[in-house]
Amino acid sequence: SSKSRRGNPGLQAGEETPLPPLACHAYPKRCDQISLVVVRMAYKCRAYPTPEQASVLNRTFGCVRVVWNRTLEWRHQRYYGEQAKTGFTQANAHLTAMKATEELAWLNEVSSVPLQQAIRHQQVAFTSFFAKRARYPRFKSRNGRQSAEYTRSGFRCRDGRLFLAKMDTPLAFVWSWPDVDPASAGPTTVTVSRDPCGRWYVSFAVEVADPVQLPATGAVVGVDLGIKDFAVTSDGEKIPNPRSLAQRERNLARYQRRMARCQRGSANRAKAKAKVARAHRKVRASRADFLHKASTNLVRNRDVIAIEDLAVKNMVRNRSLAKAISDCGWGEFRRMIEYKAERAGRRVIPVDRWYPSSKTCSSCGYLLAELSLKTRHWTCPSCRTRHDRDINAAKNILAAGLAVAGGNPSDACGADVRHSGSSRVQSAVKQ
Repeated sequence: SSKSRRGNPGLQAGEETPLPPLACHAYPKRCDQISLVVVRMAYKCRAYPTPEQASVLNRTFGCVRVVWNRTLEWRHQRYYGEQAKTGFTQANAHLTAMKATEELAWLNEVSSVPLQQAIRHQQVAFTSFFAKRARYPRFKSRNGRQSAEYTRSGFRCRDGRLFLAKMDTPLAFVWSWPDVDPASAGPTTVTVSRDPCGRWYVSFAVEVADPVQLPATGAVVGVDLGIKDFAVTSDGEKIPNPRSLAQRERNLARYQRRMARCQRGSANRAKAKAKVARAHRKVRASRADFLHKASTNLVRNRDVIAIEDLAVKNMVRNRSLAKAISDCGWGEFRRMIEYKAERAGRRVIPVDRWYPSSKTCSSCGYLLAELSLKTRHWTCPSCRTRHDRDINAAKNILAAGLAVAGGNPSDACGADVRHSGSSRVQSAVKQ
């Protein structure tokens, strides 16, 4: 294999480094190579299993969930009872012991590959937790999204058809990328999932050569994120906020009230719950579609993108703005910009979240003492320039980003980024 493995402090000596699960919508992940840089892509498309295949997959989902939950509980008890750390080798041996018991002998009825992948994913989750990159792993519920990952030993792709382990017939799916041939893709892993609303998906993880980078445009931009306008650029462009949740909130509330009136465990409650899940899926799909289009437009037309390093997790603690901030999807928007910029050869520069971009005059650098949130326009007391709050912030973010990148911040706004001492600063000589 041309892929070089990095040392992982969360694994025991001699263990294989687990690969993290890939998410959806074809995003890249660069891997260290000896002679070639390879980009890992994931293509997610709709799947249409037959009733027999759905039965096999549902049993596989249940077995994966049981293995995850029991192994997580065993790890917890082993650490707090015996003060012993658990690596992938011990967890894999525990899986073998579980399959050998009479109580869990039915685990042998499904493919062993998804069960082993569940152990690998749990090891990655604990490694991320101890590295303070993620929260403590939680137990899986049967009511949420279900998934099972197959490695190359658990599936077979021939002539664009997908054969999974324990299945005699190919799994039907719809390929949505006409410029990519599924027969020659050569996926490394295949993940089959089912949403709470009942839709089936299959995700192909593919290793491809580094894609051709986009030609340079010579344009730079600063992006200020907000609620009224989702994003405002330093060029004066305002991207309106689609408010995906607010537009469907009334229908969602009506479906939730119907579900609340149904008796638990009844068939009517299951139908009402599926309607609630479909309403949430429509909100999620609408938001993702908007974020993909907005991020792609920025990456294609700009070489350098400066964006605020927002702490969204802390911002949603505001009870008045939590729903509106969550509906925007700022964190997902930044993630999309970063991976698309990496693939296209662009540069993304995060700017300090404490930088007073809204209160600083982008023309002369005057810093206001106070600026209320409801004030959308203000006039600089020093140079008498009339500012739009968001456009002024975007210009200052671009200047700060160029300063971080090592360029001259005066190229962006004609003044310094930060000023010490008196807030009354004279205009830059260049202006």
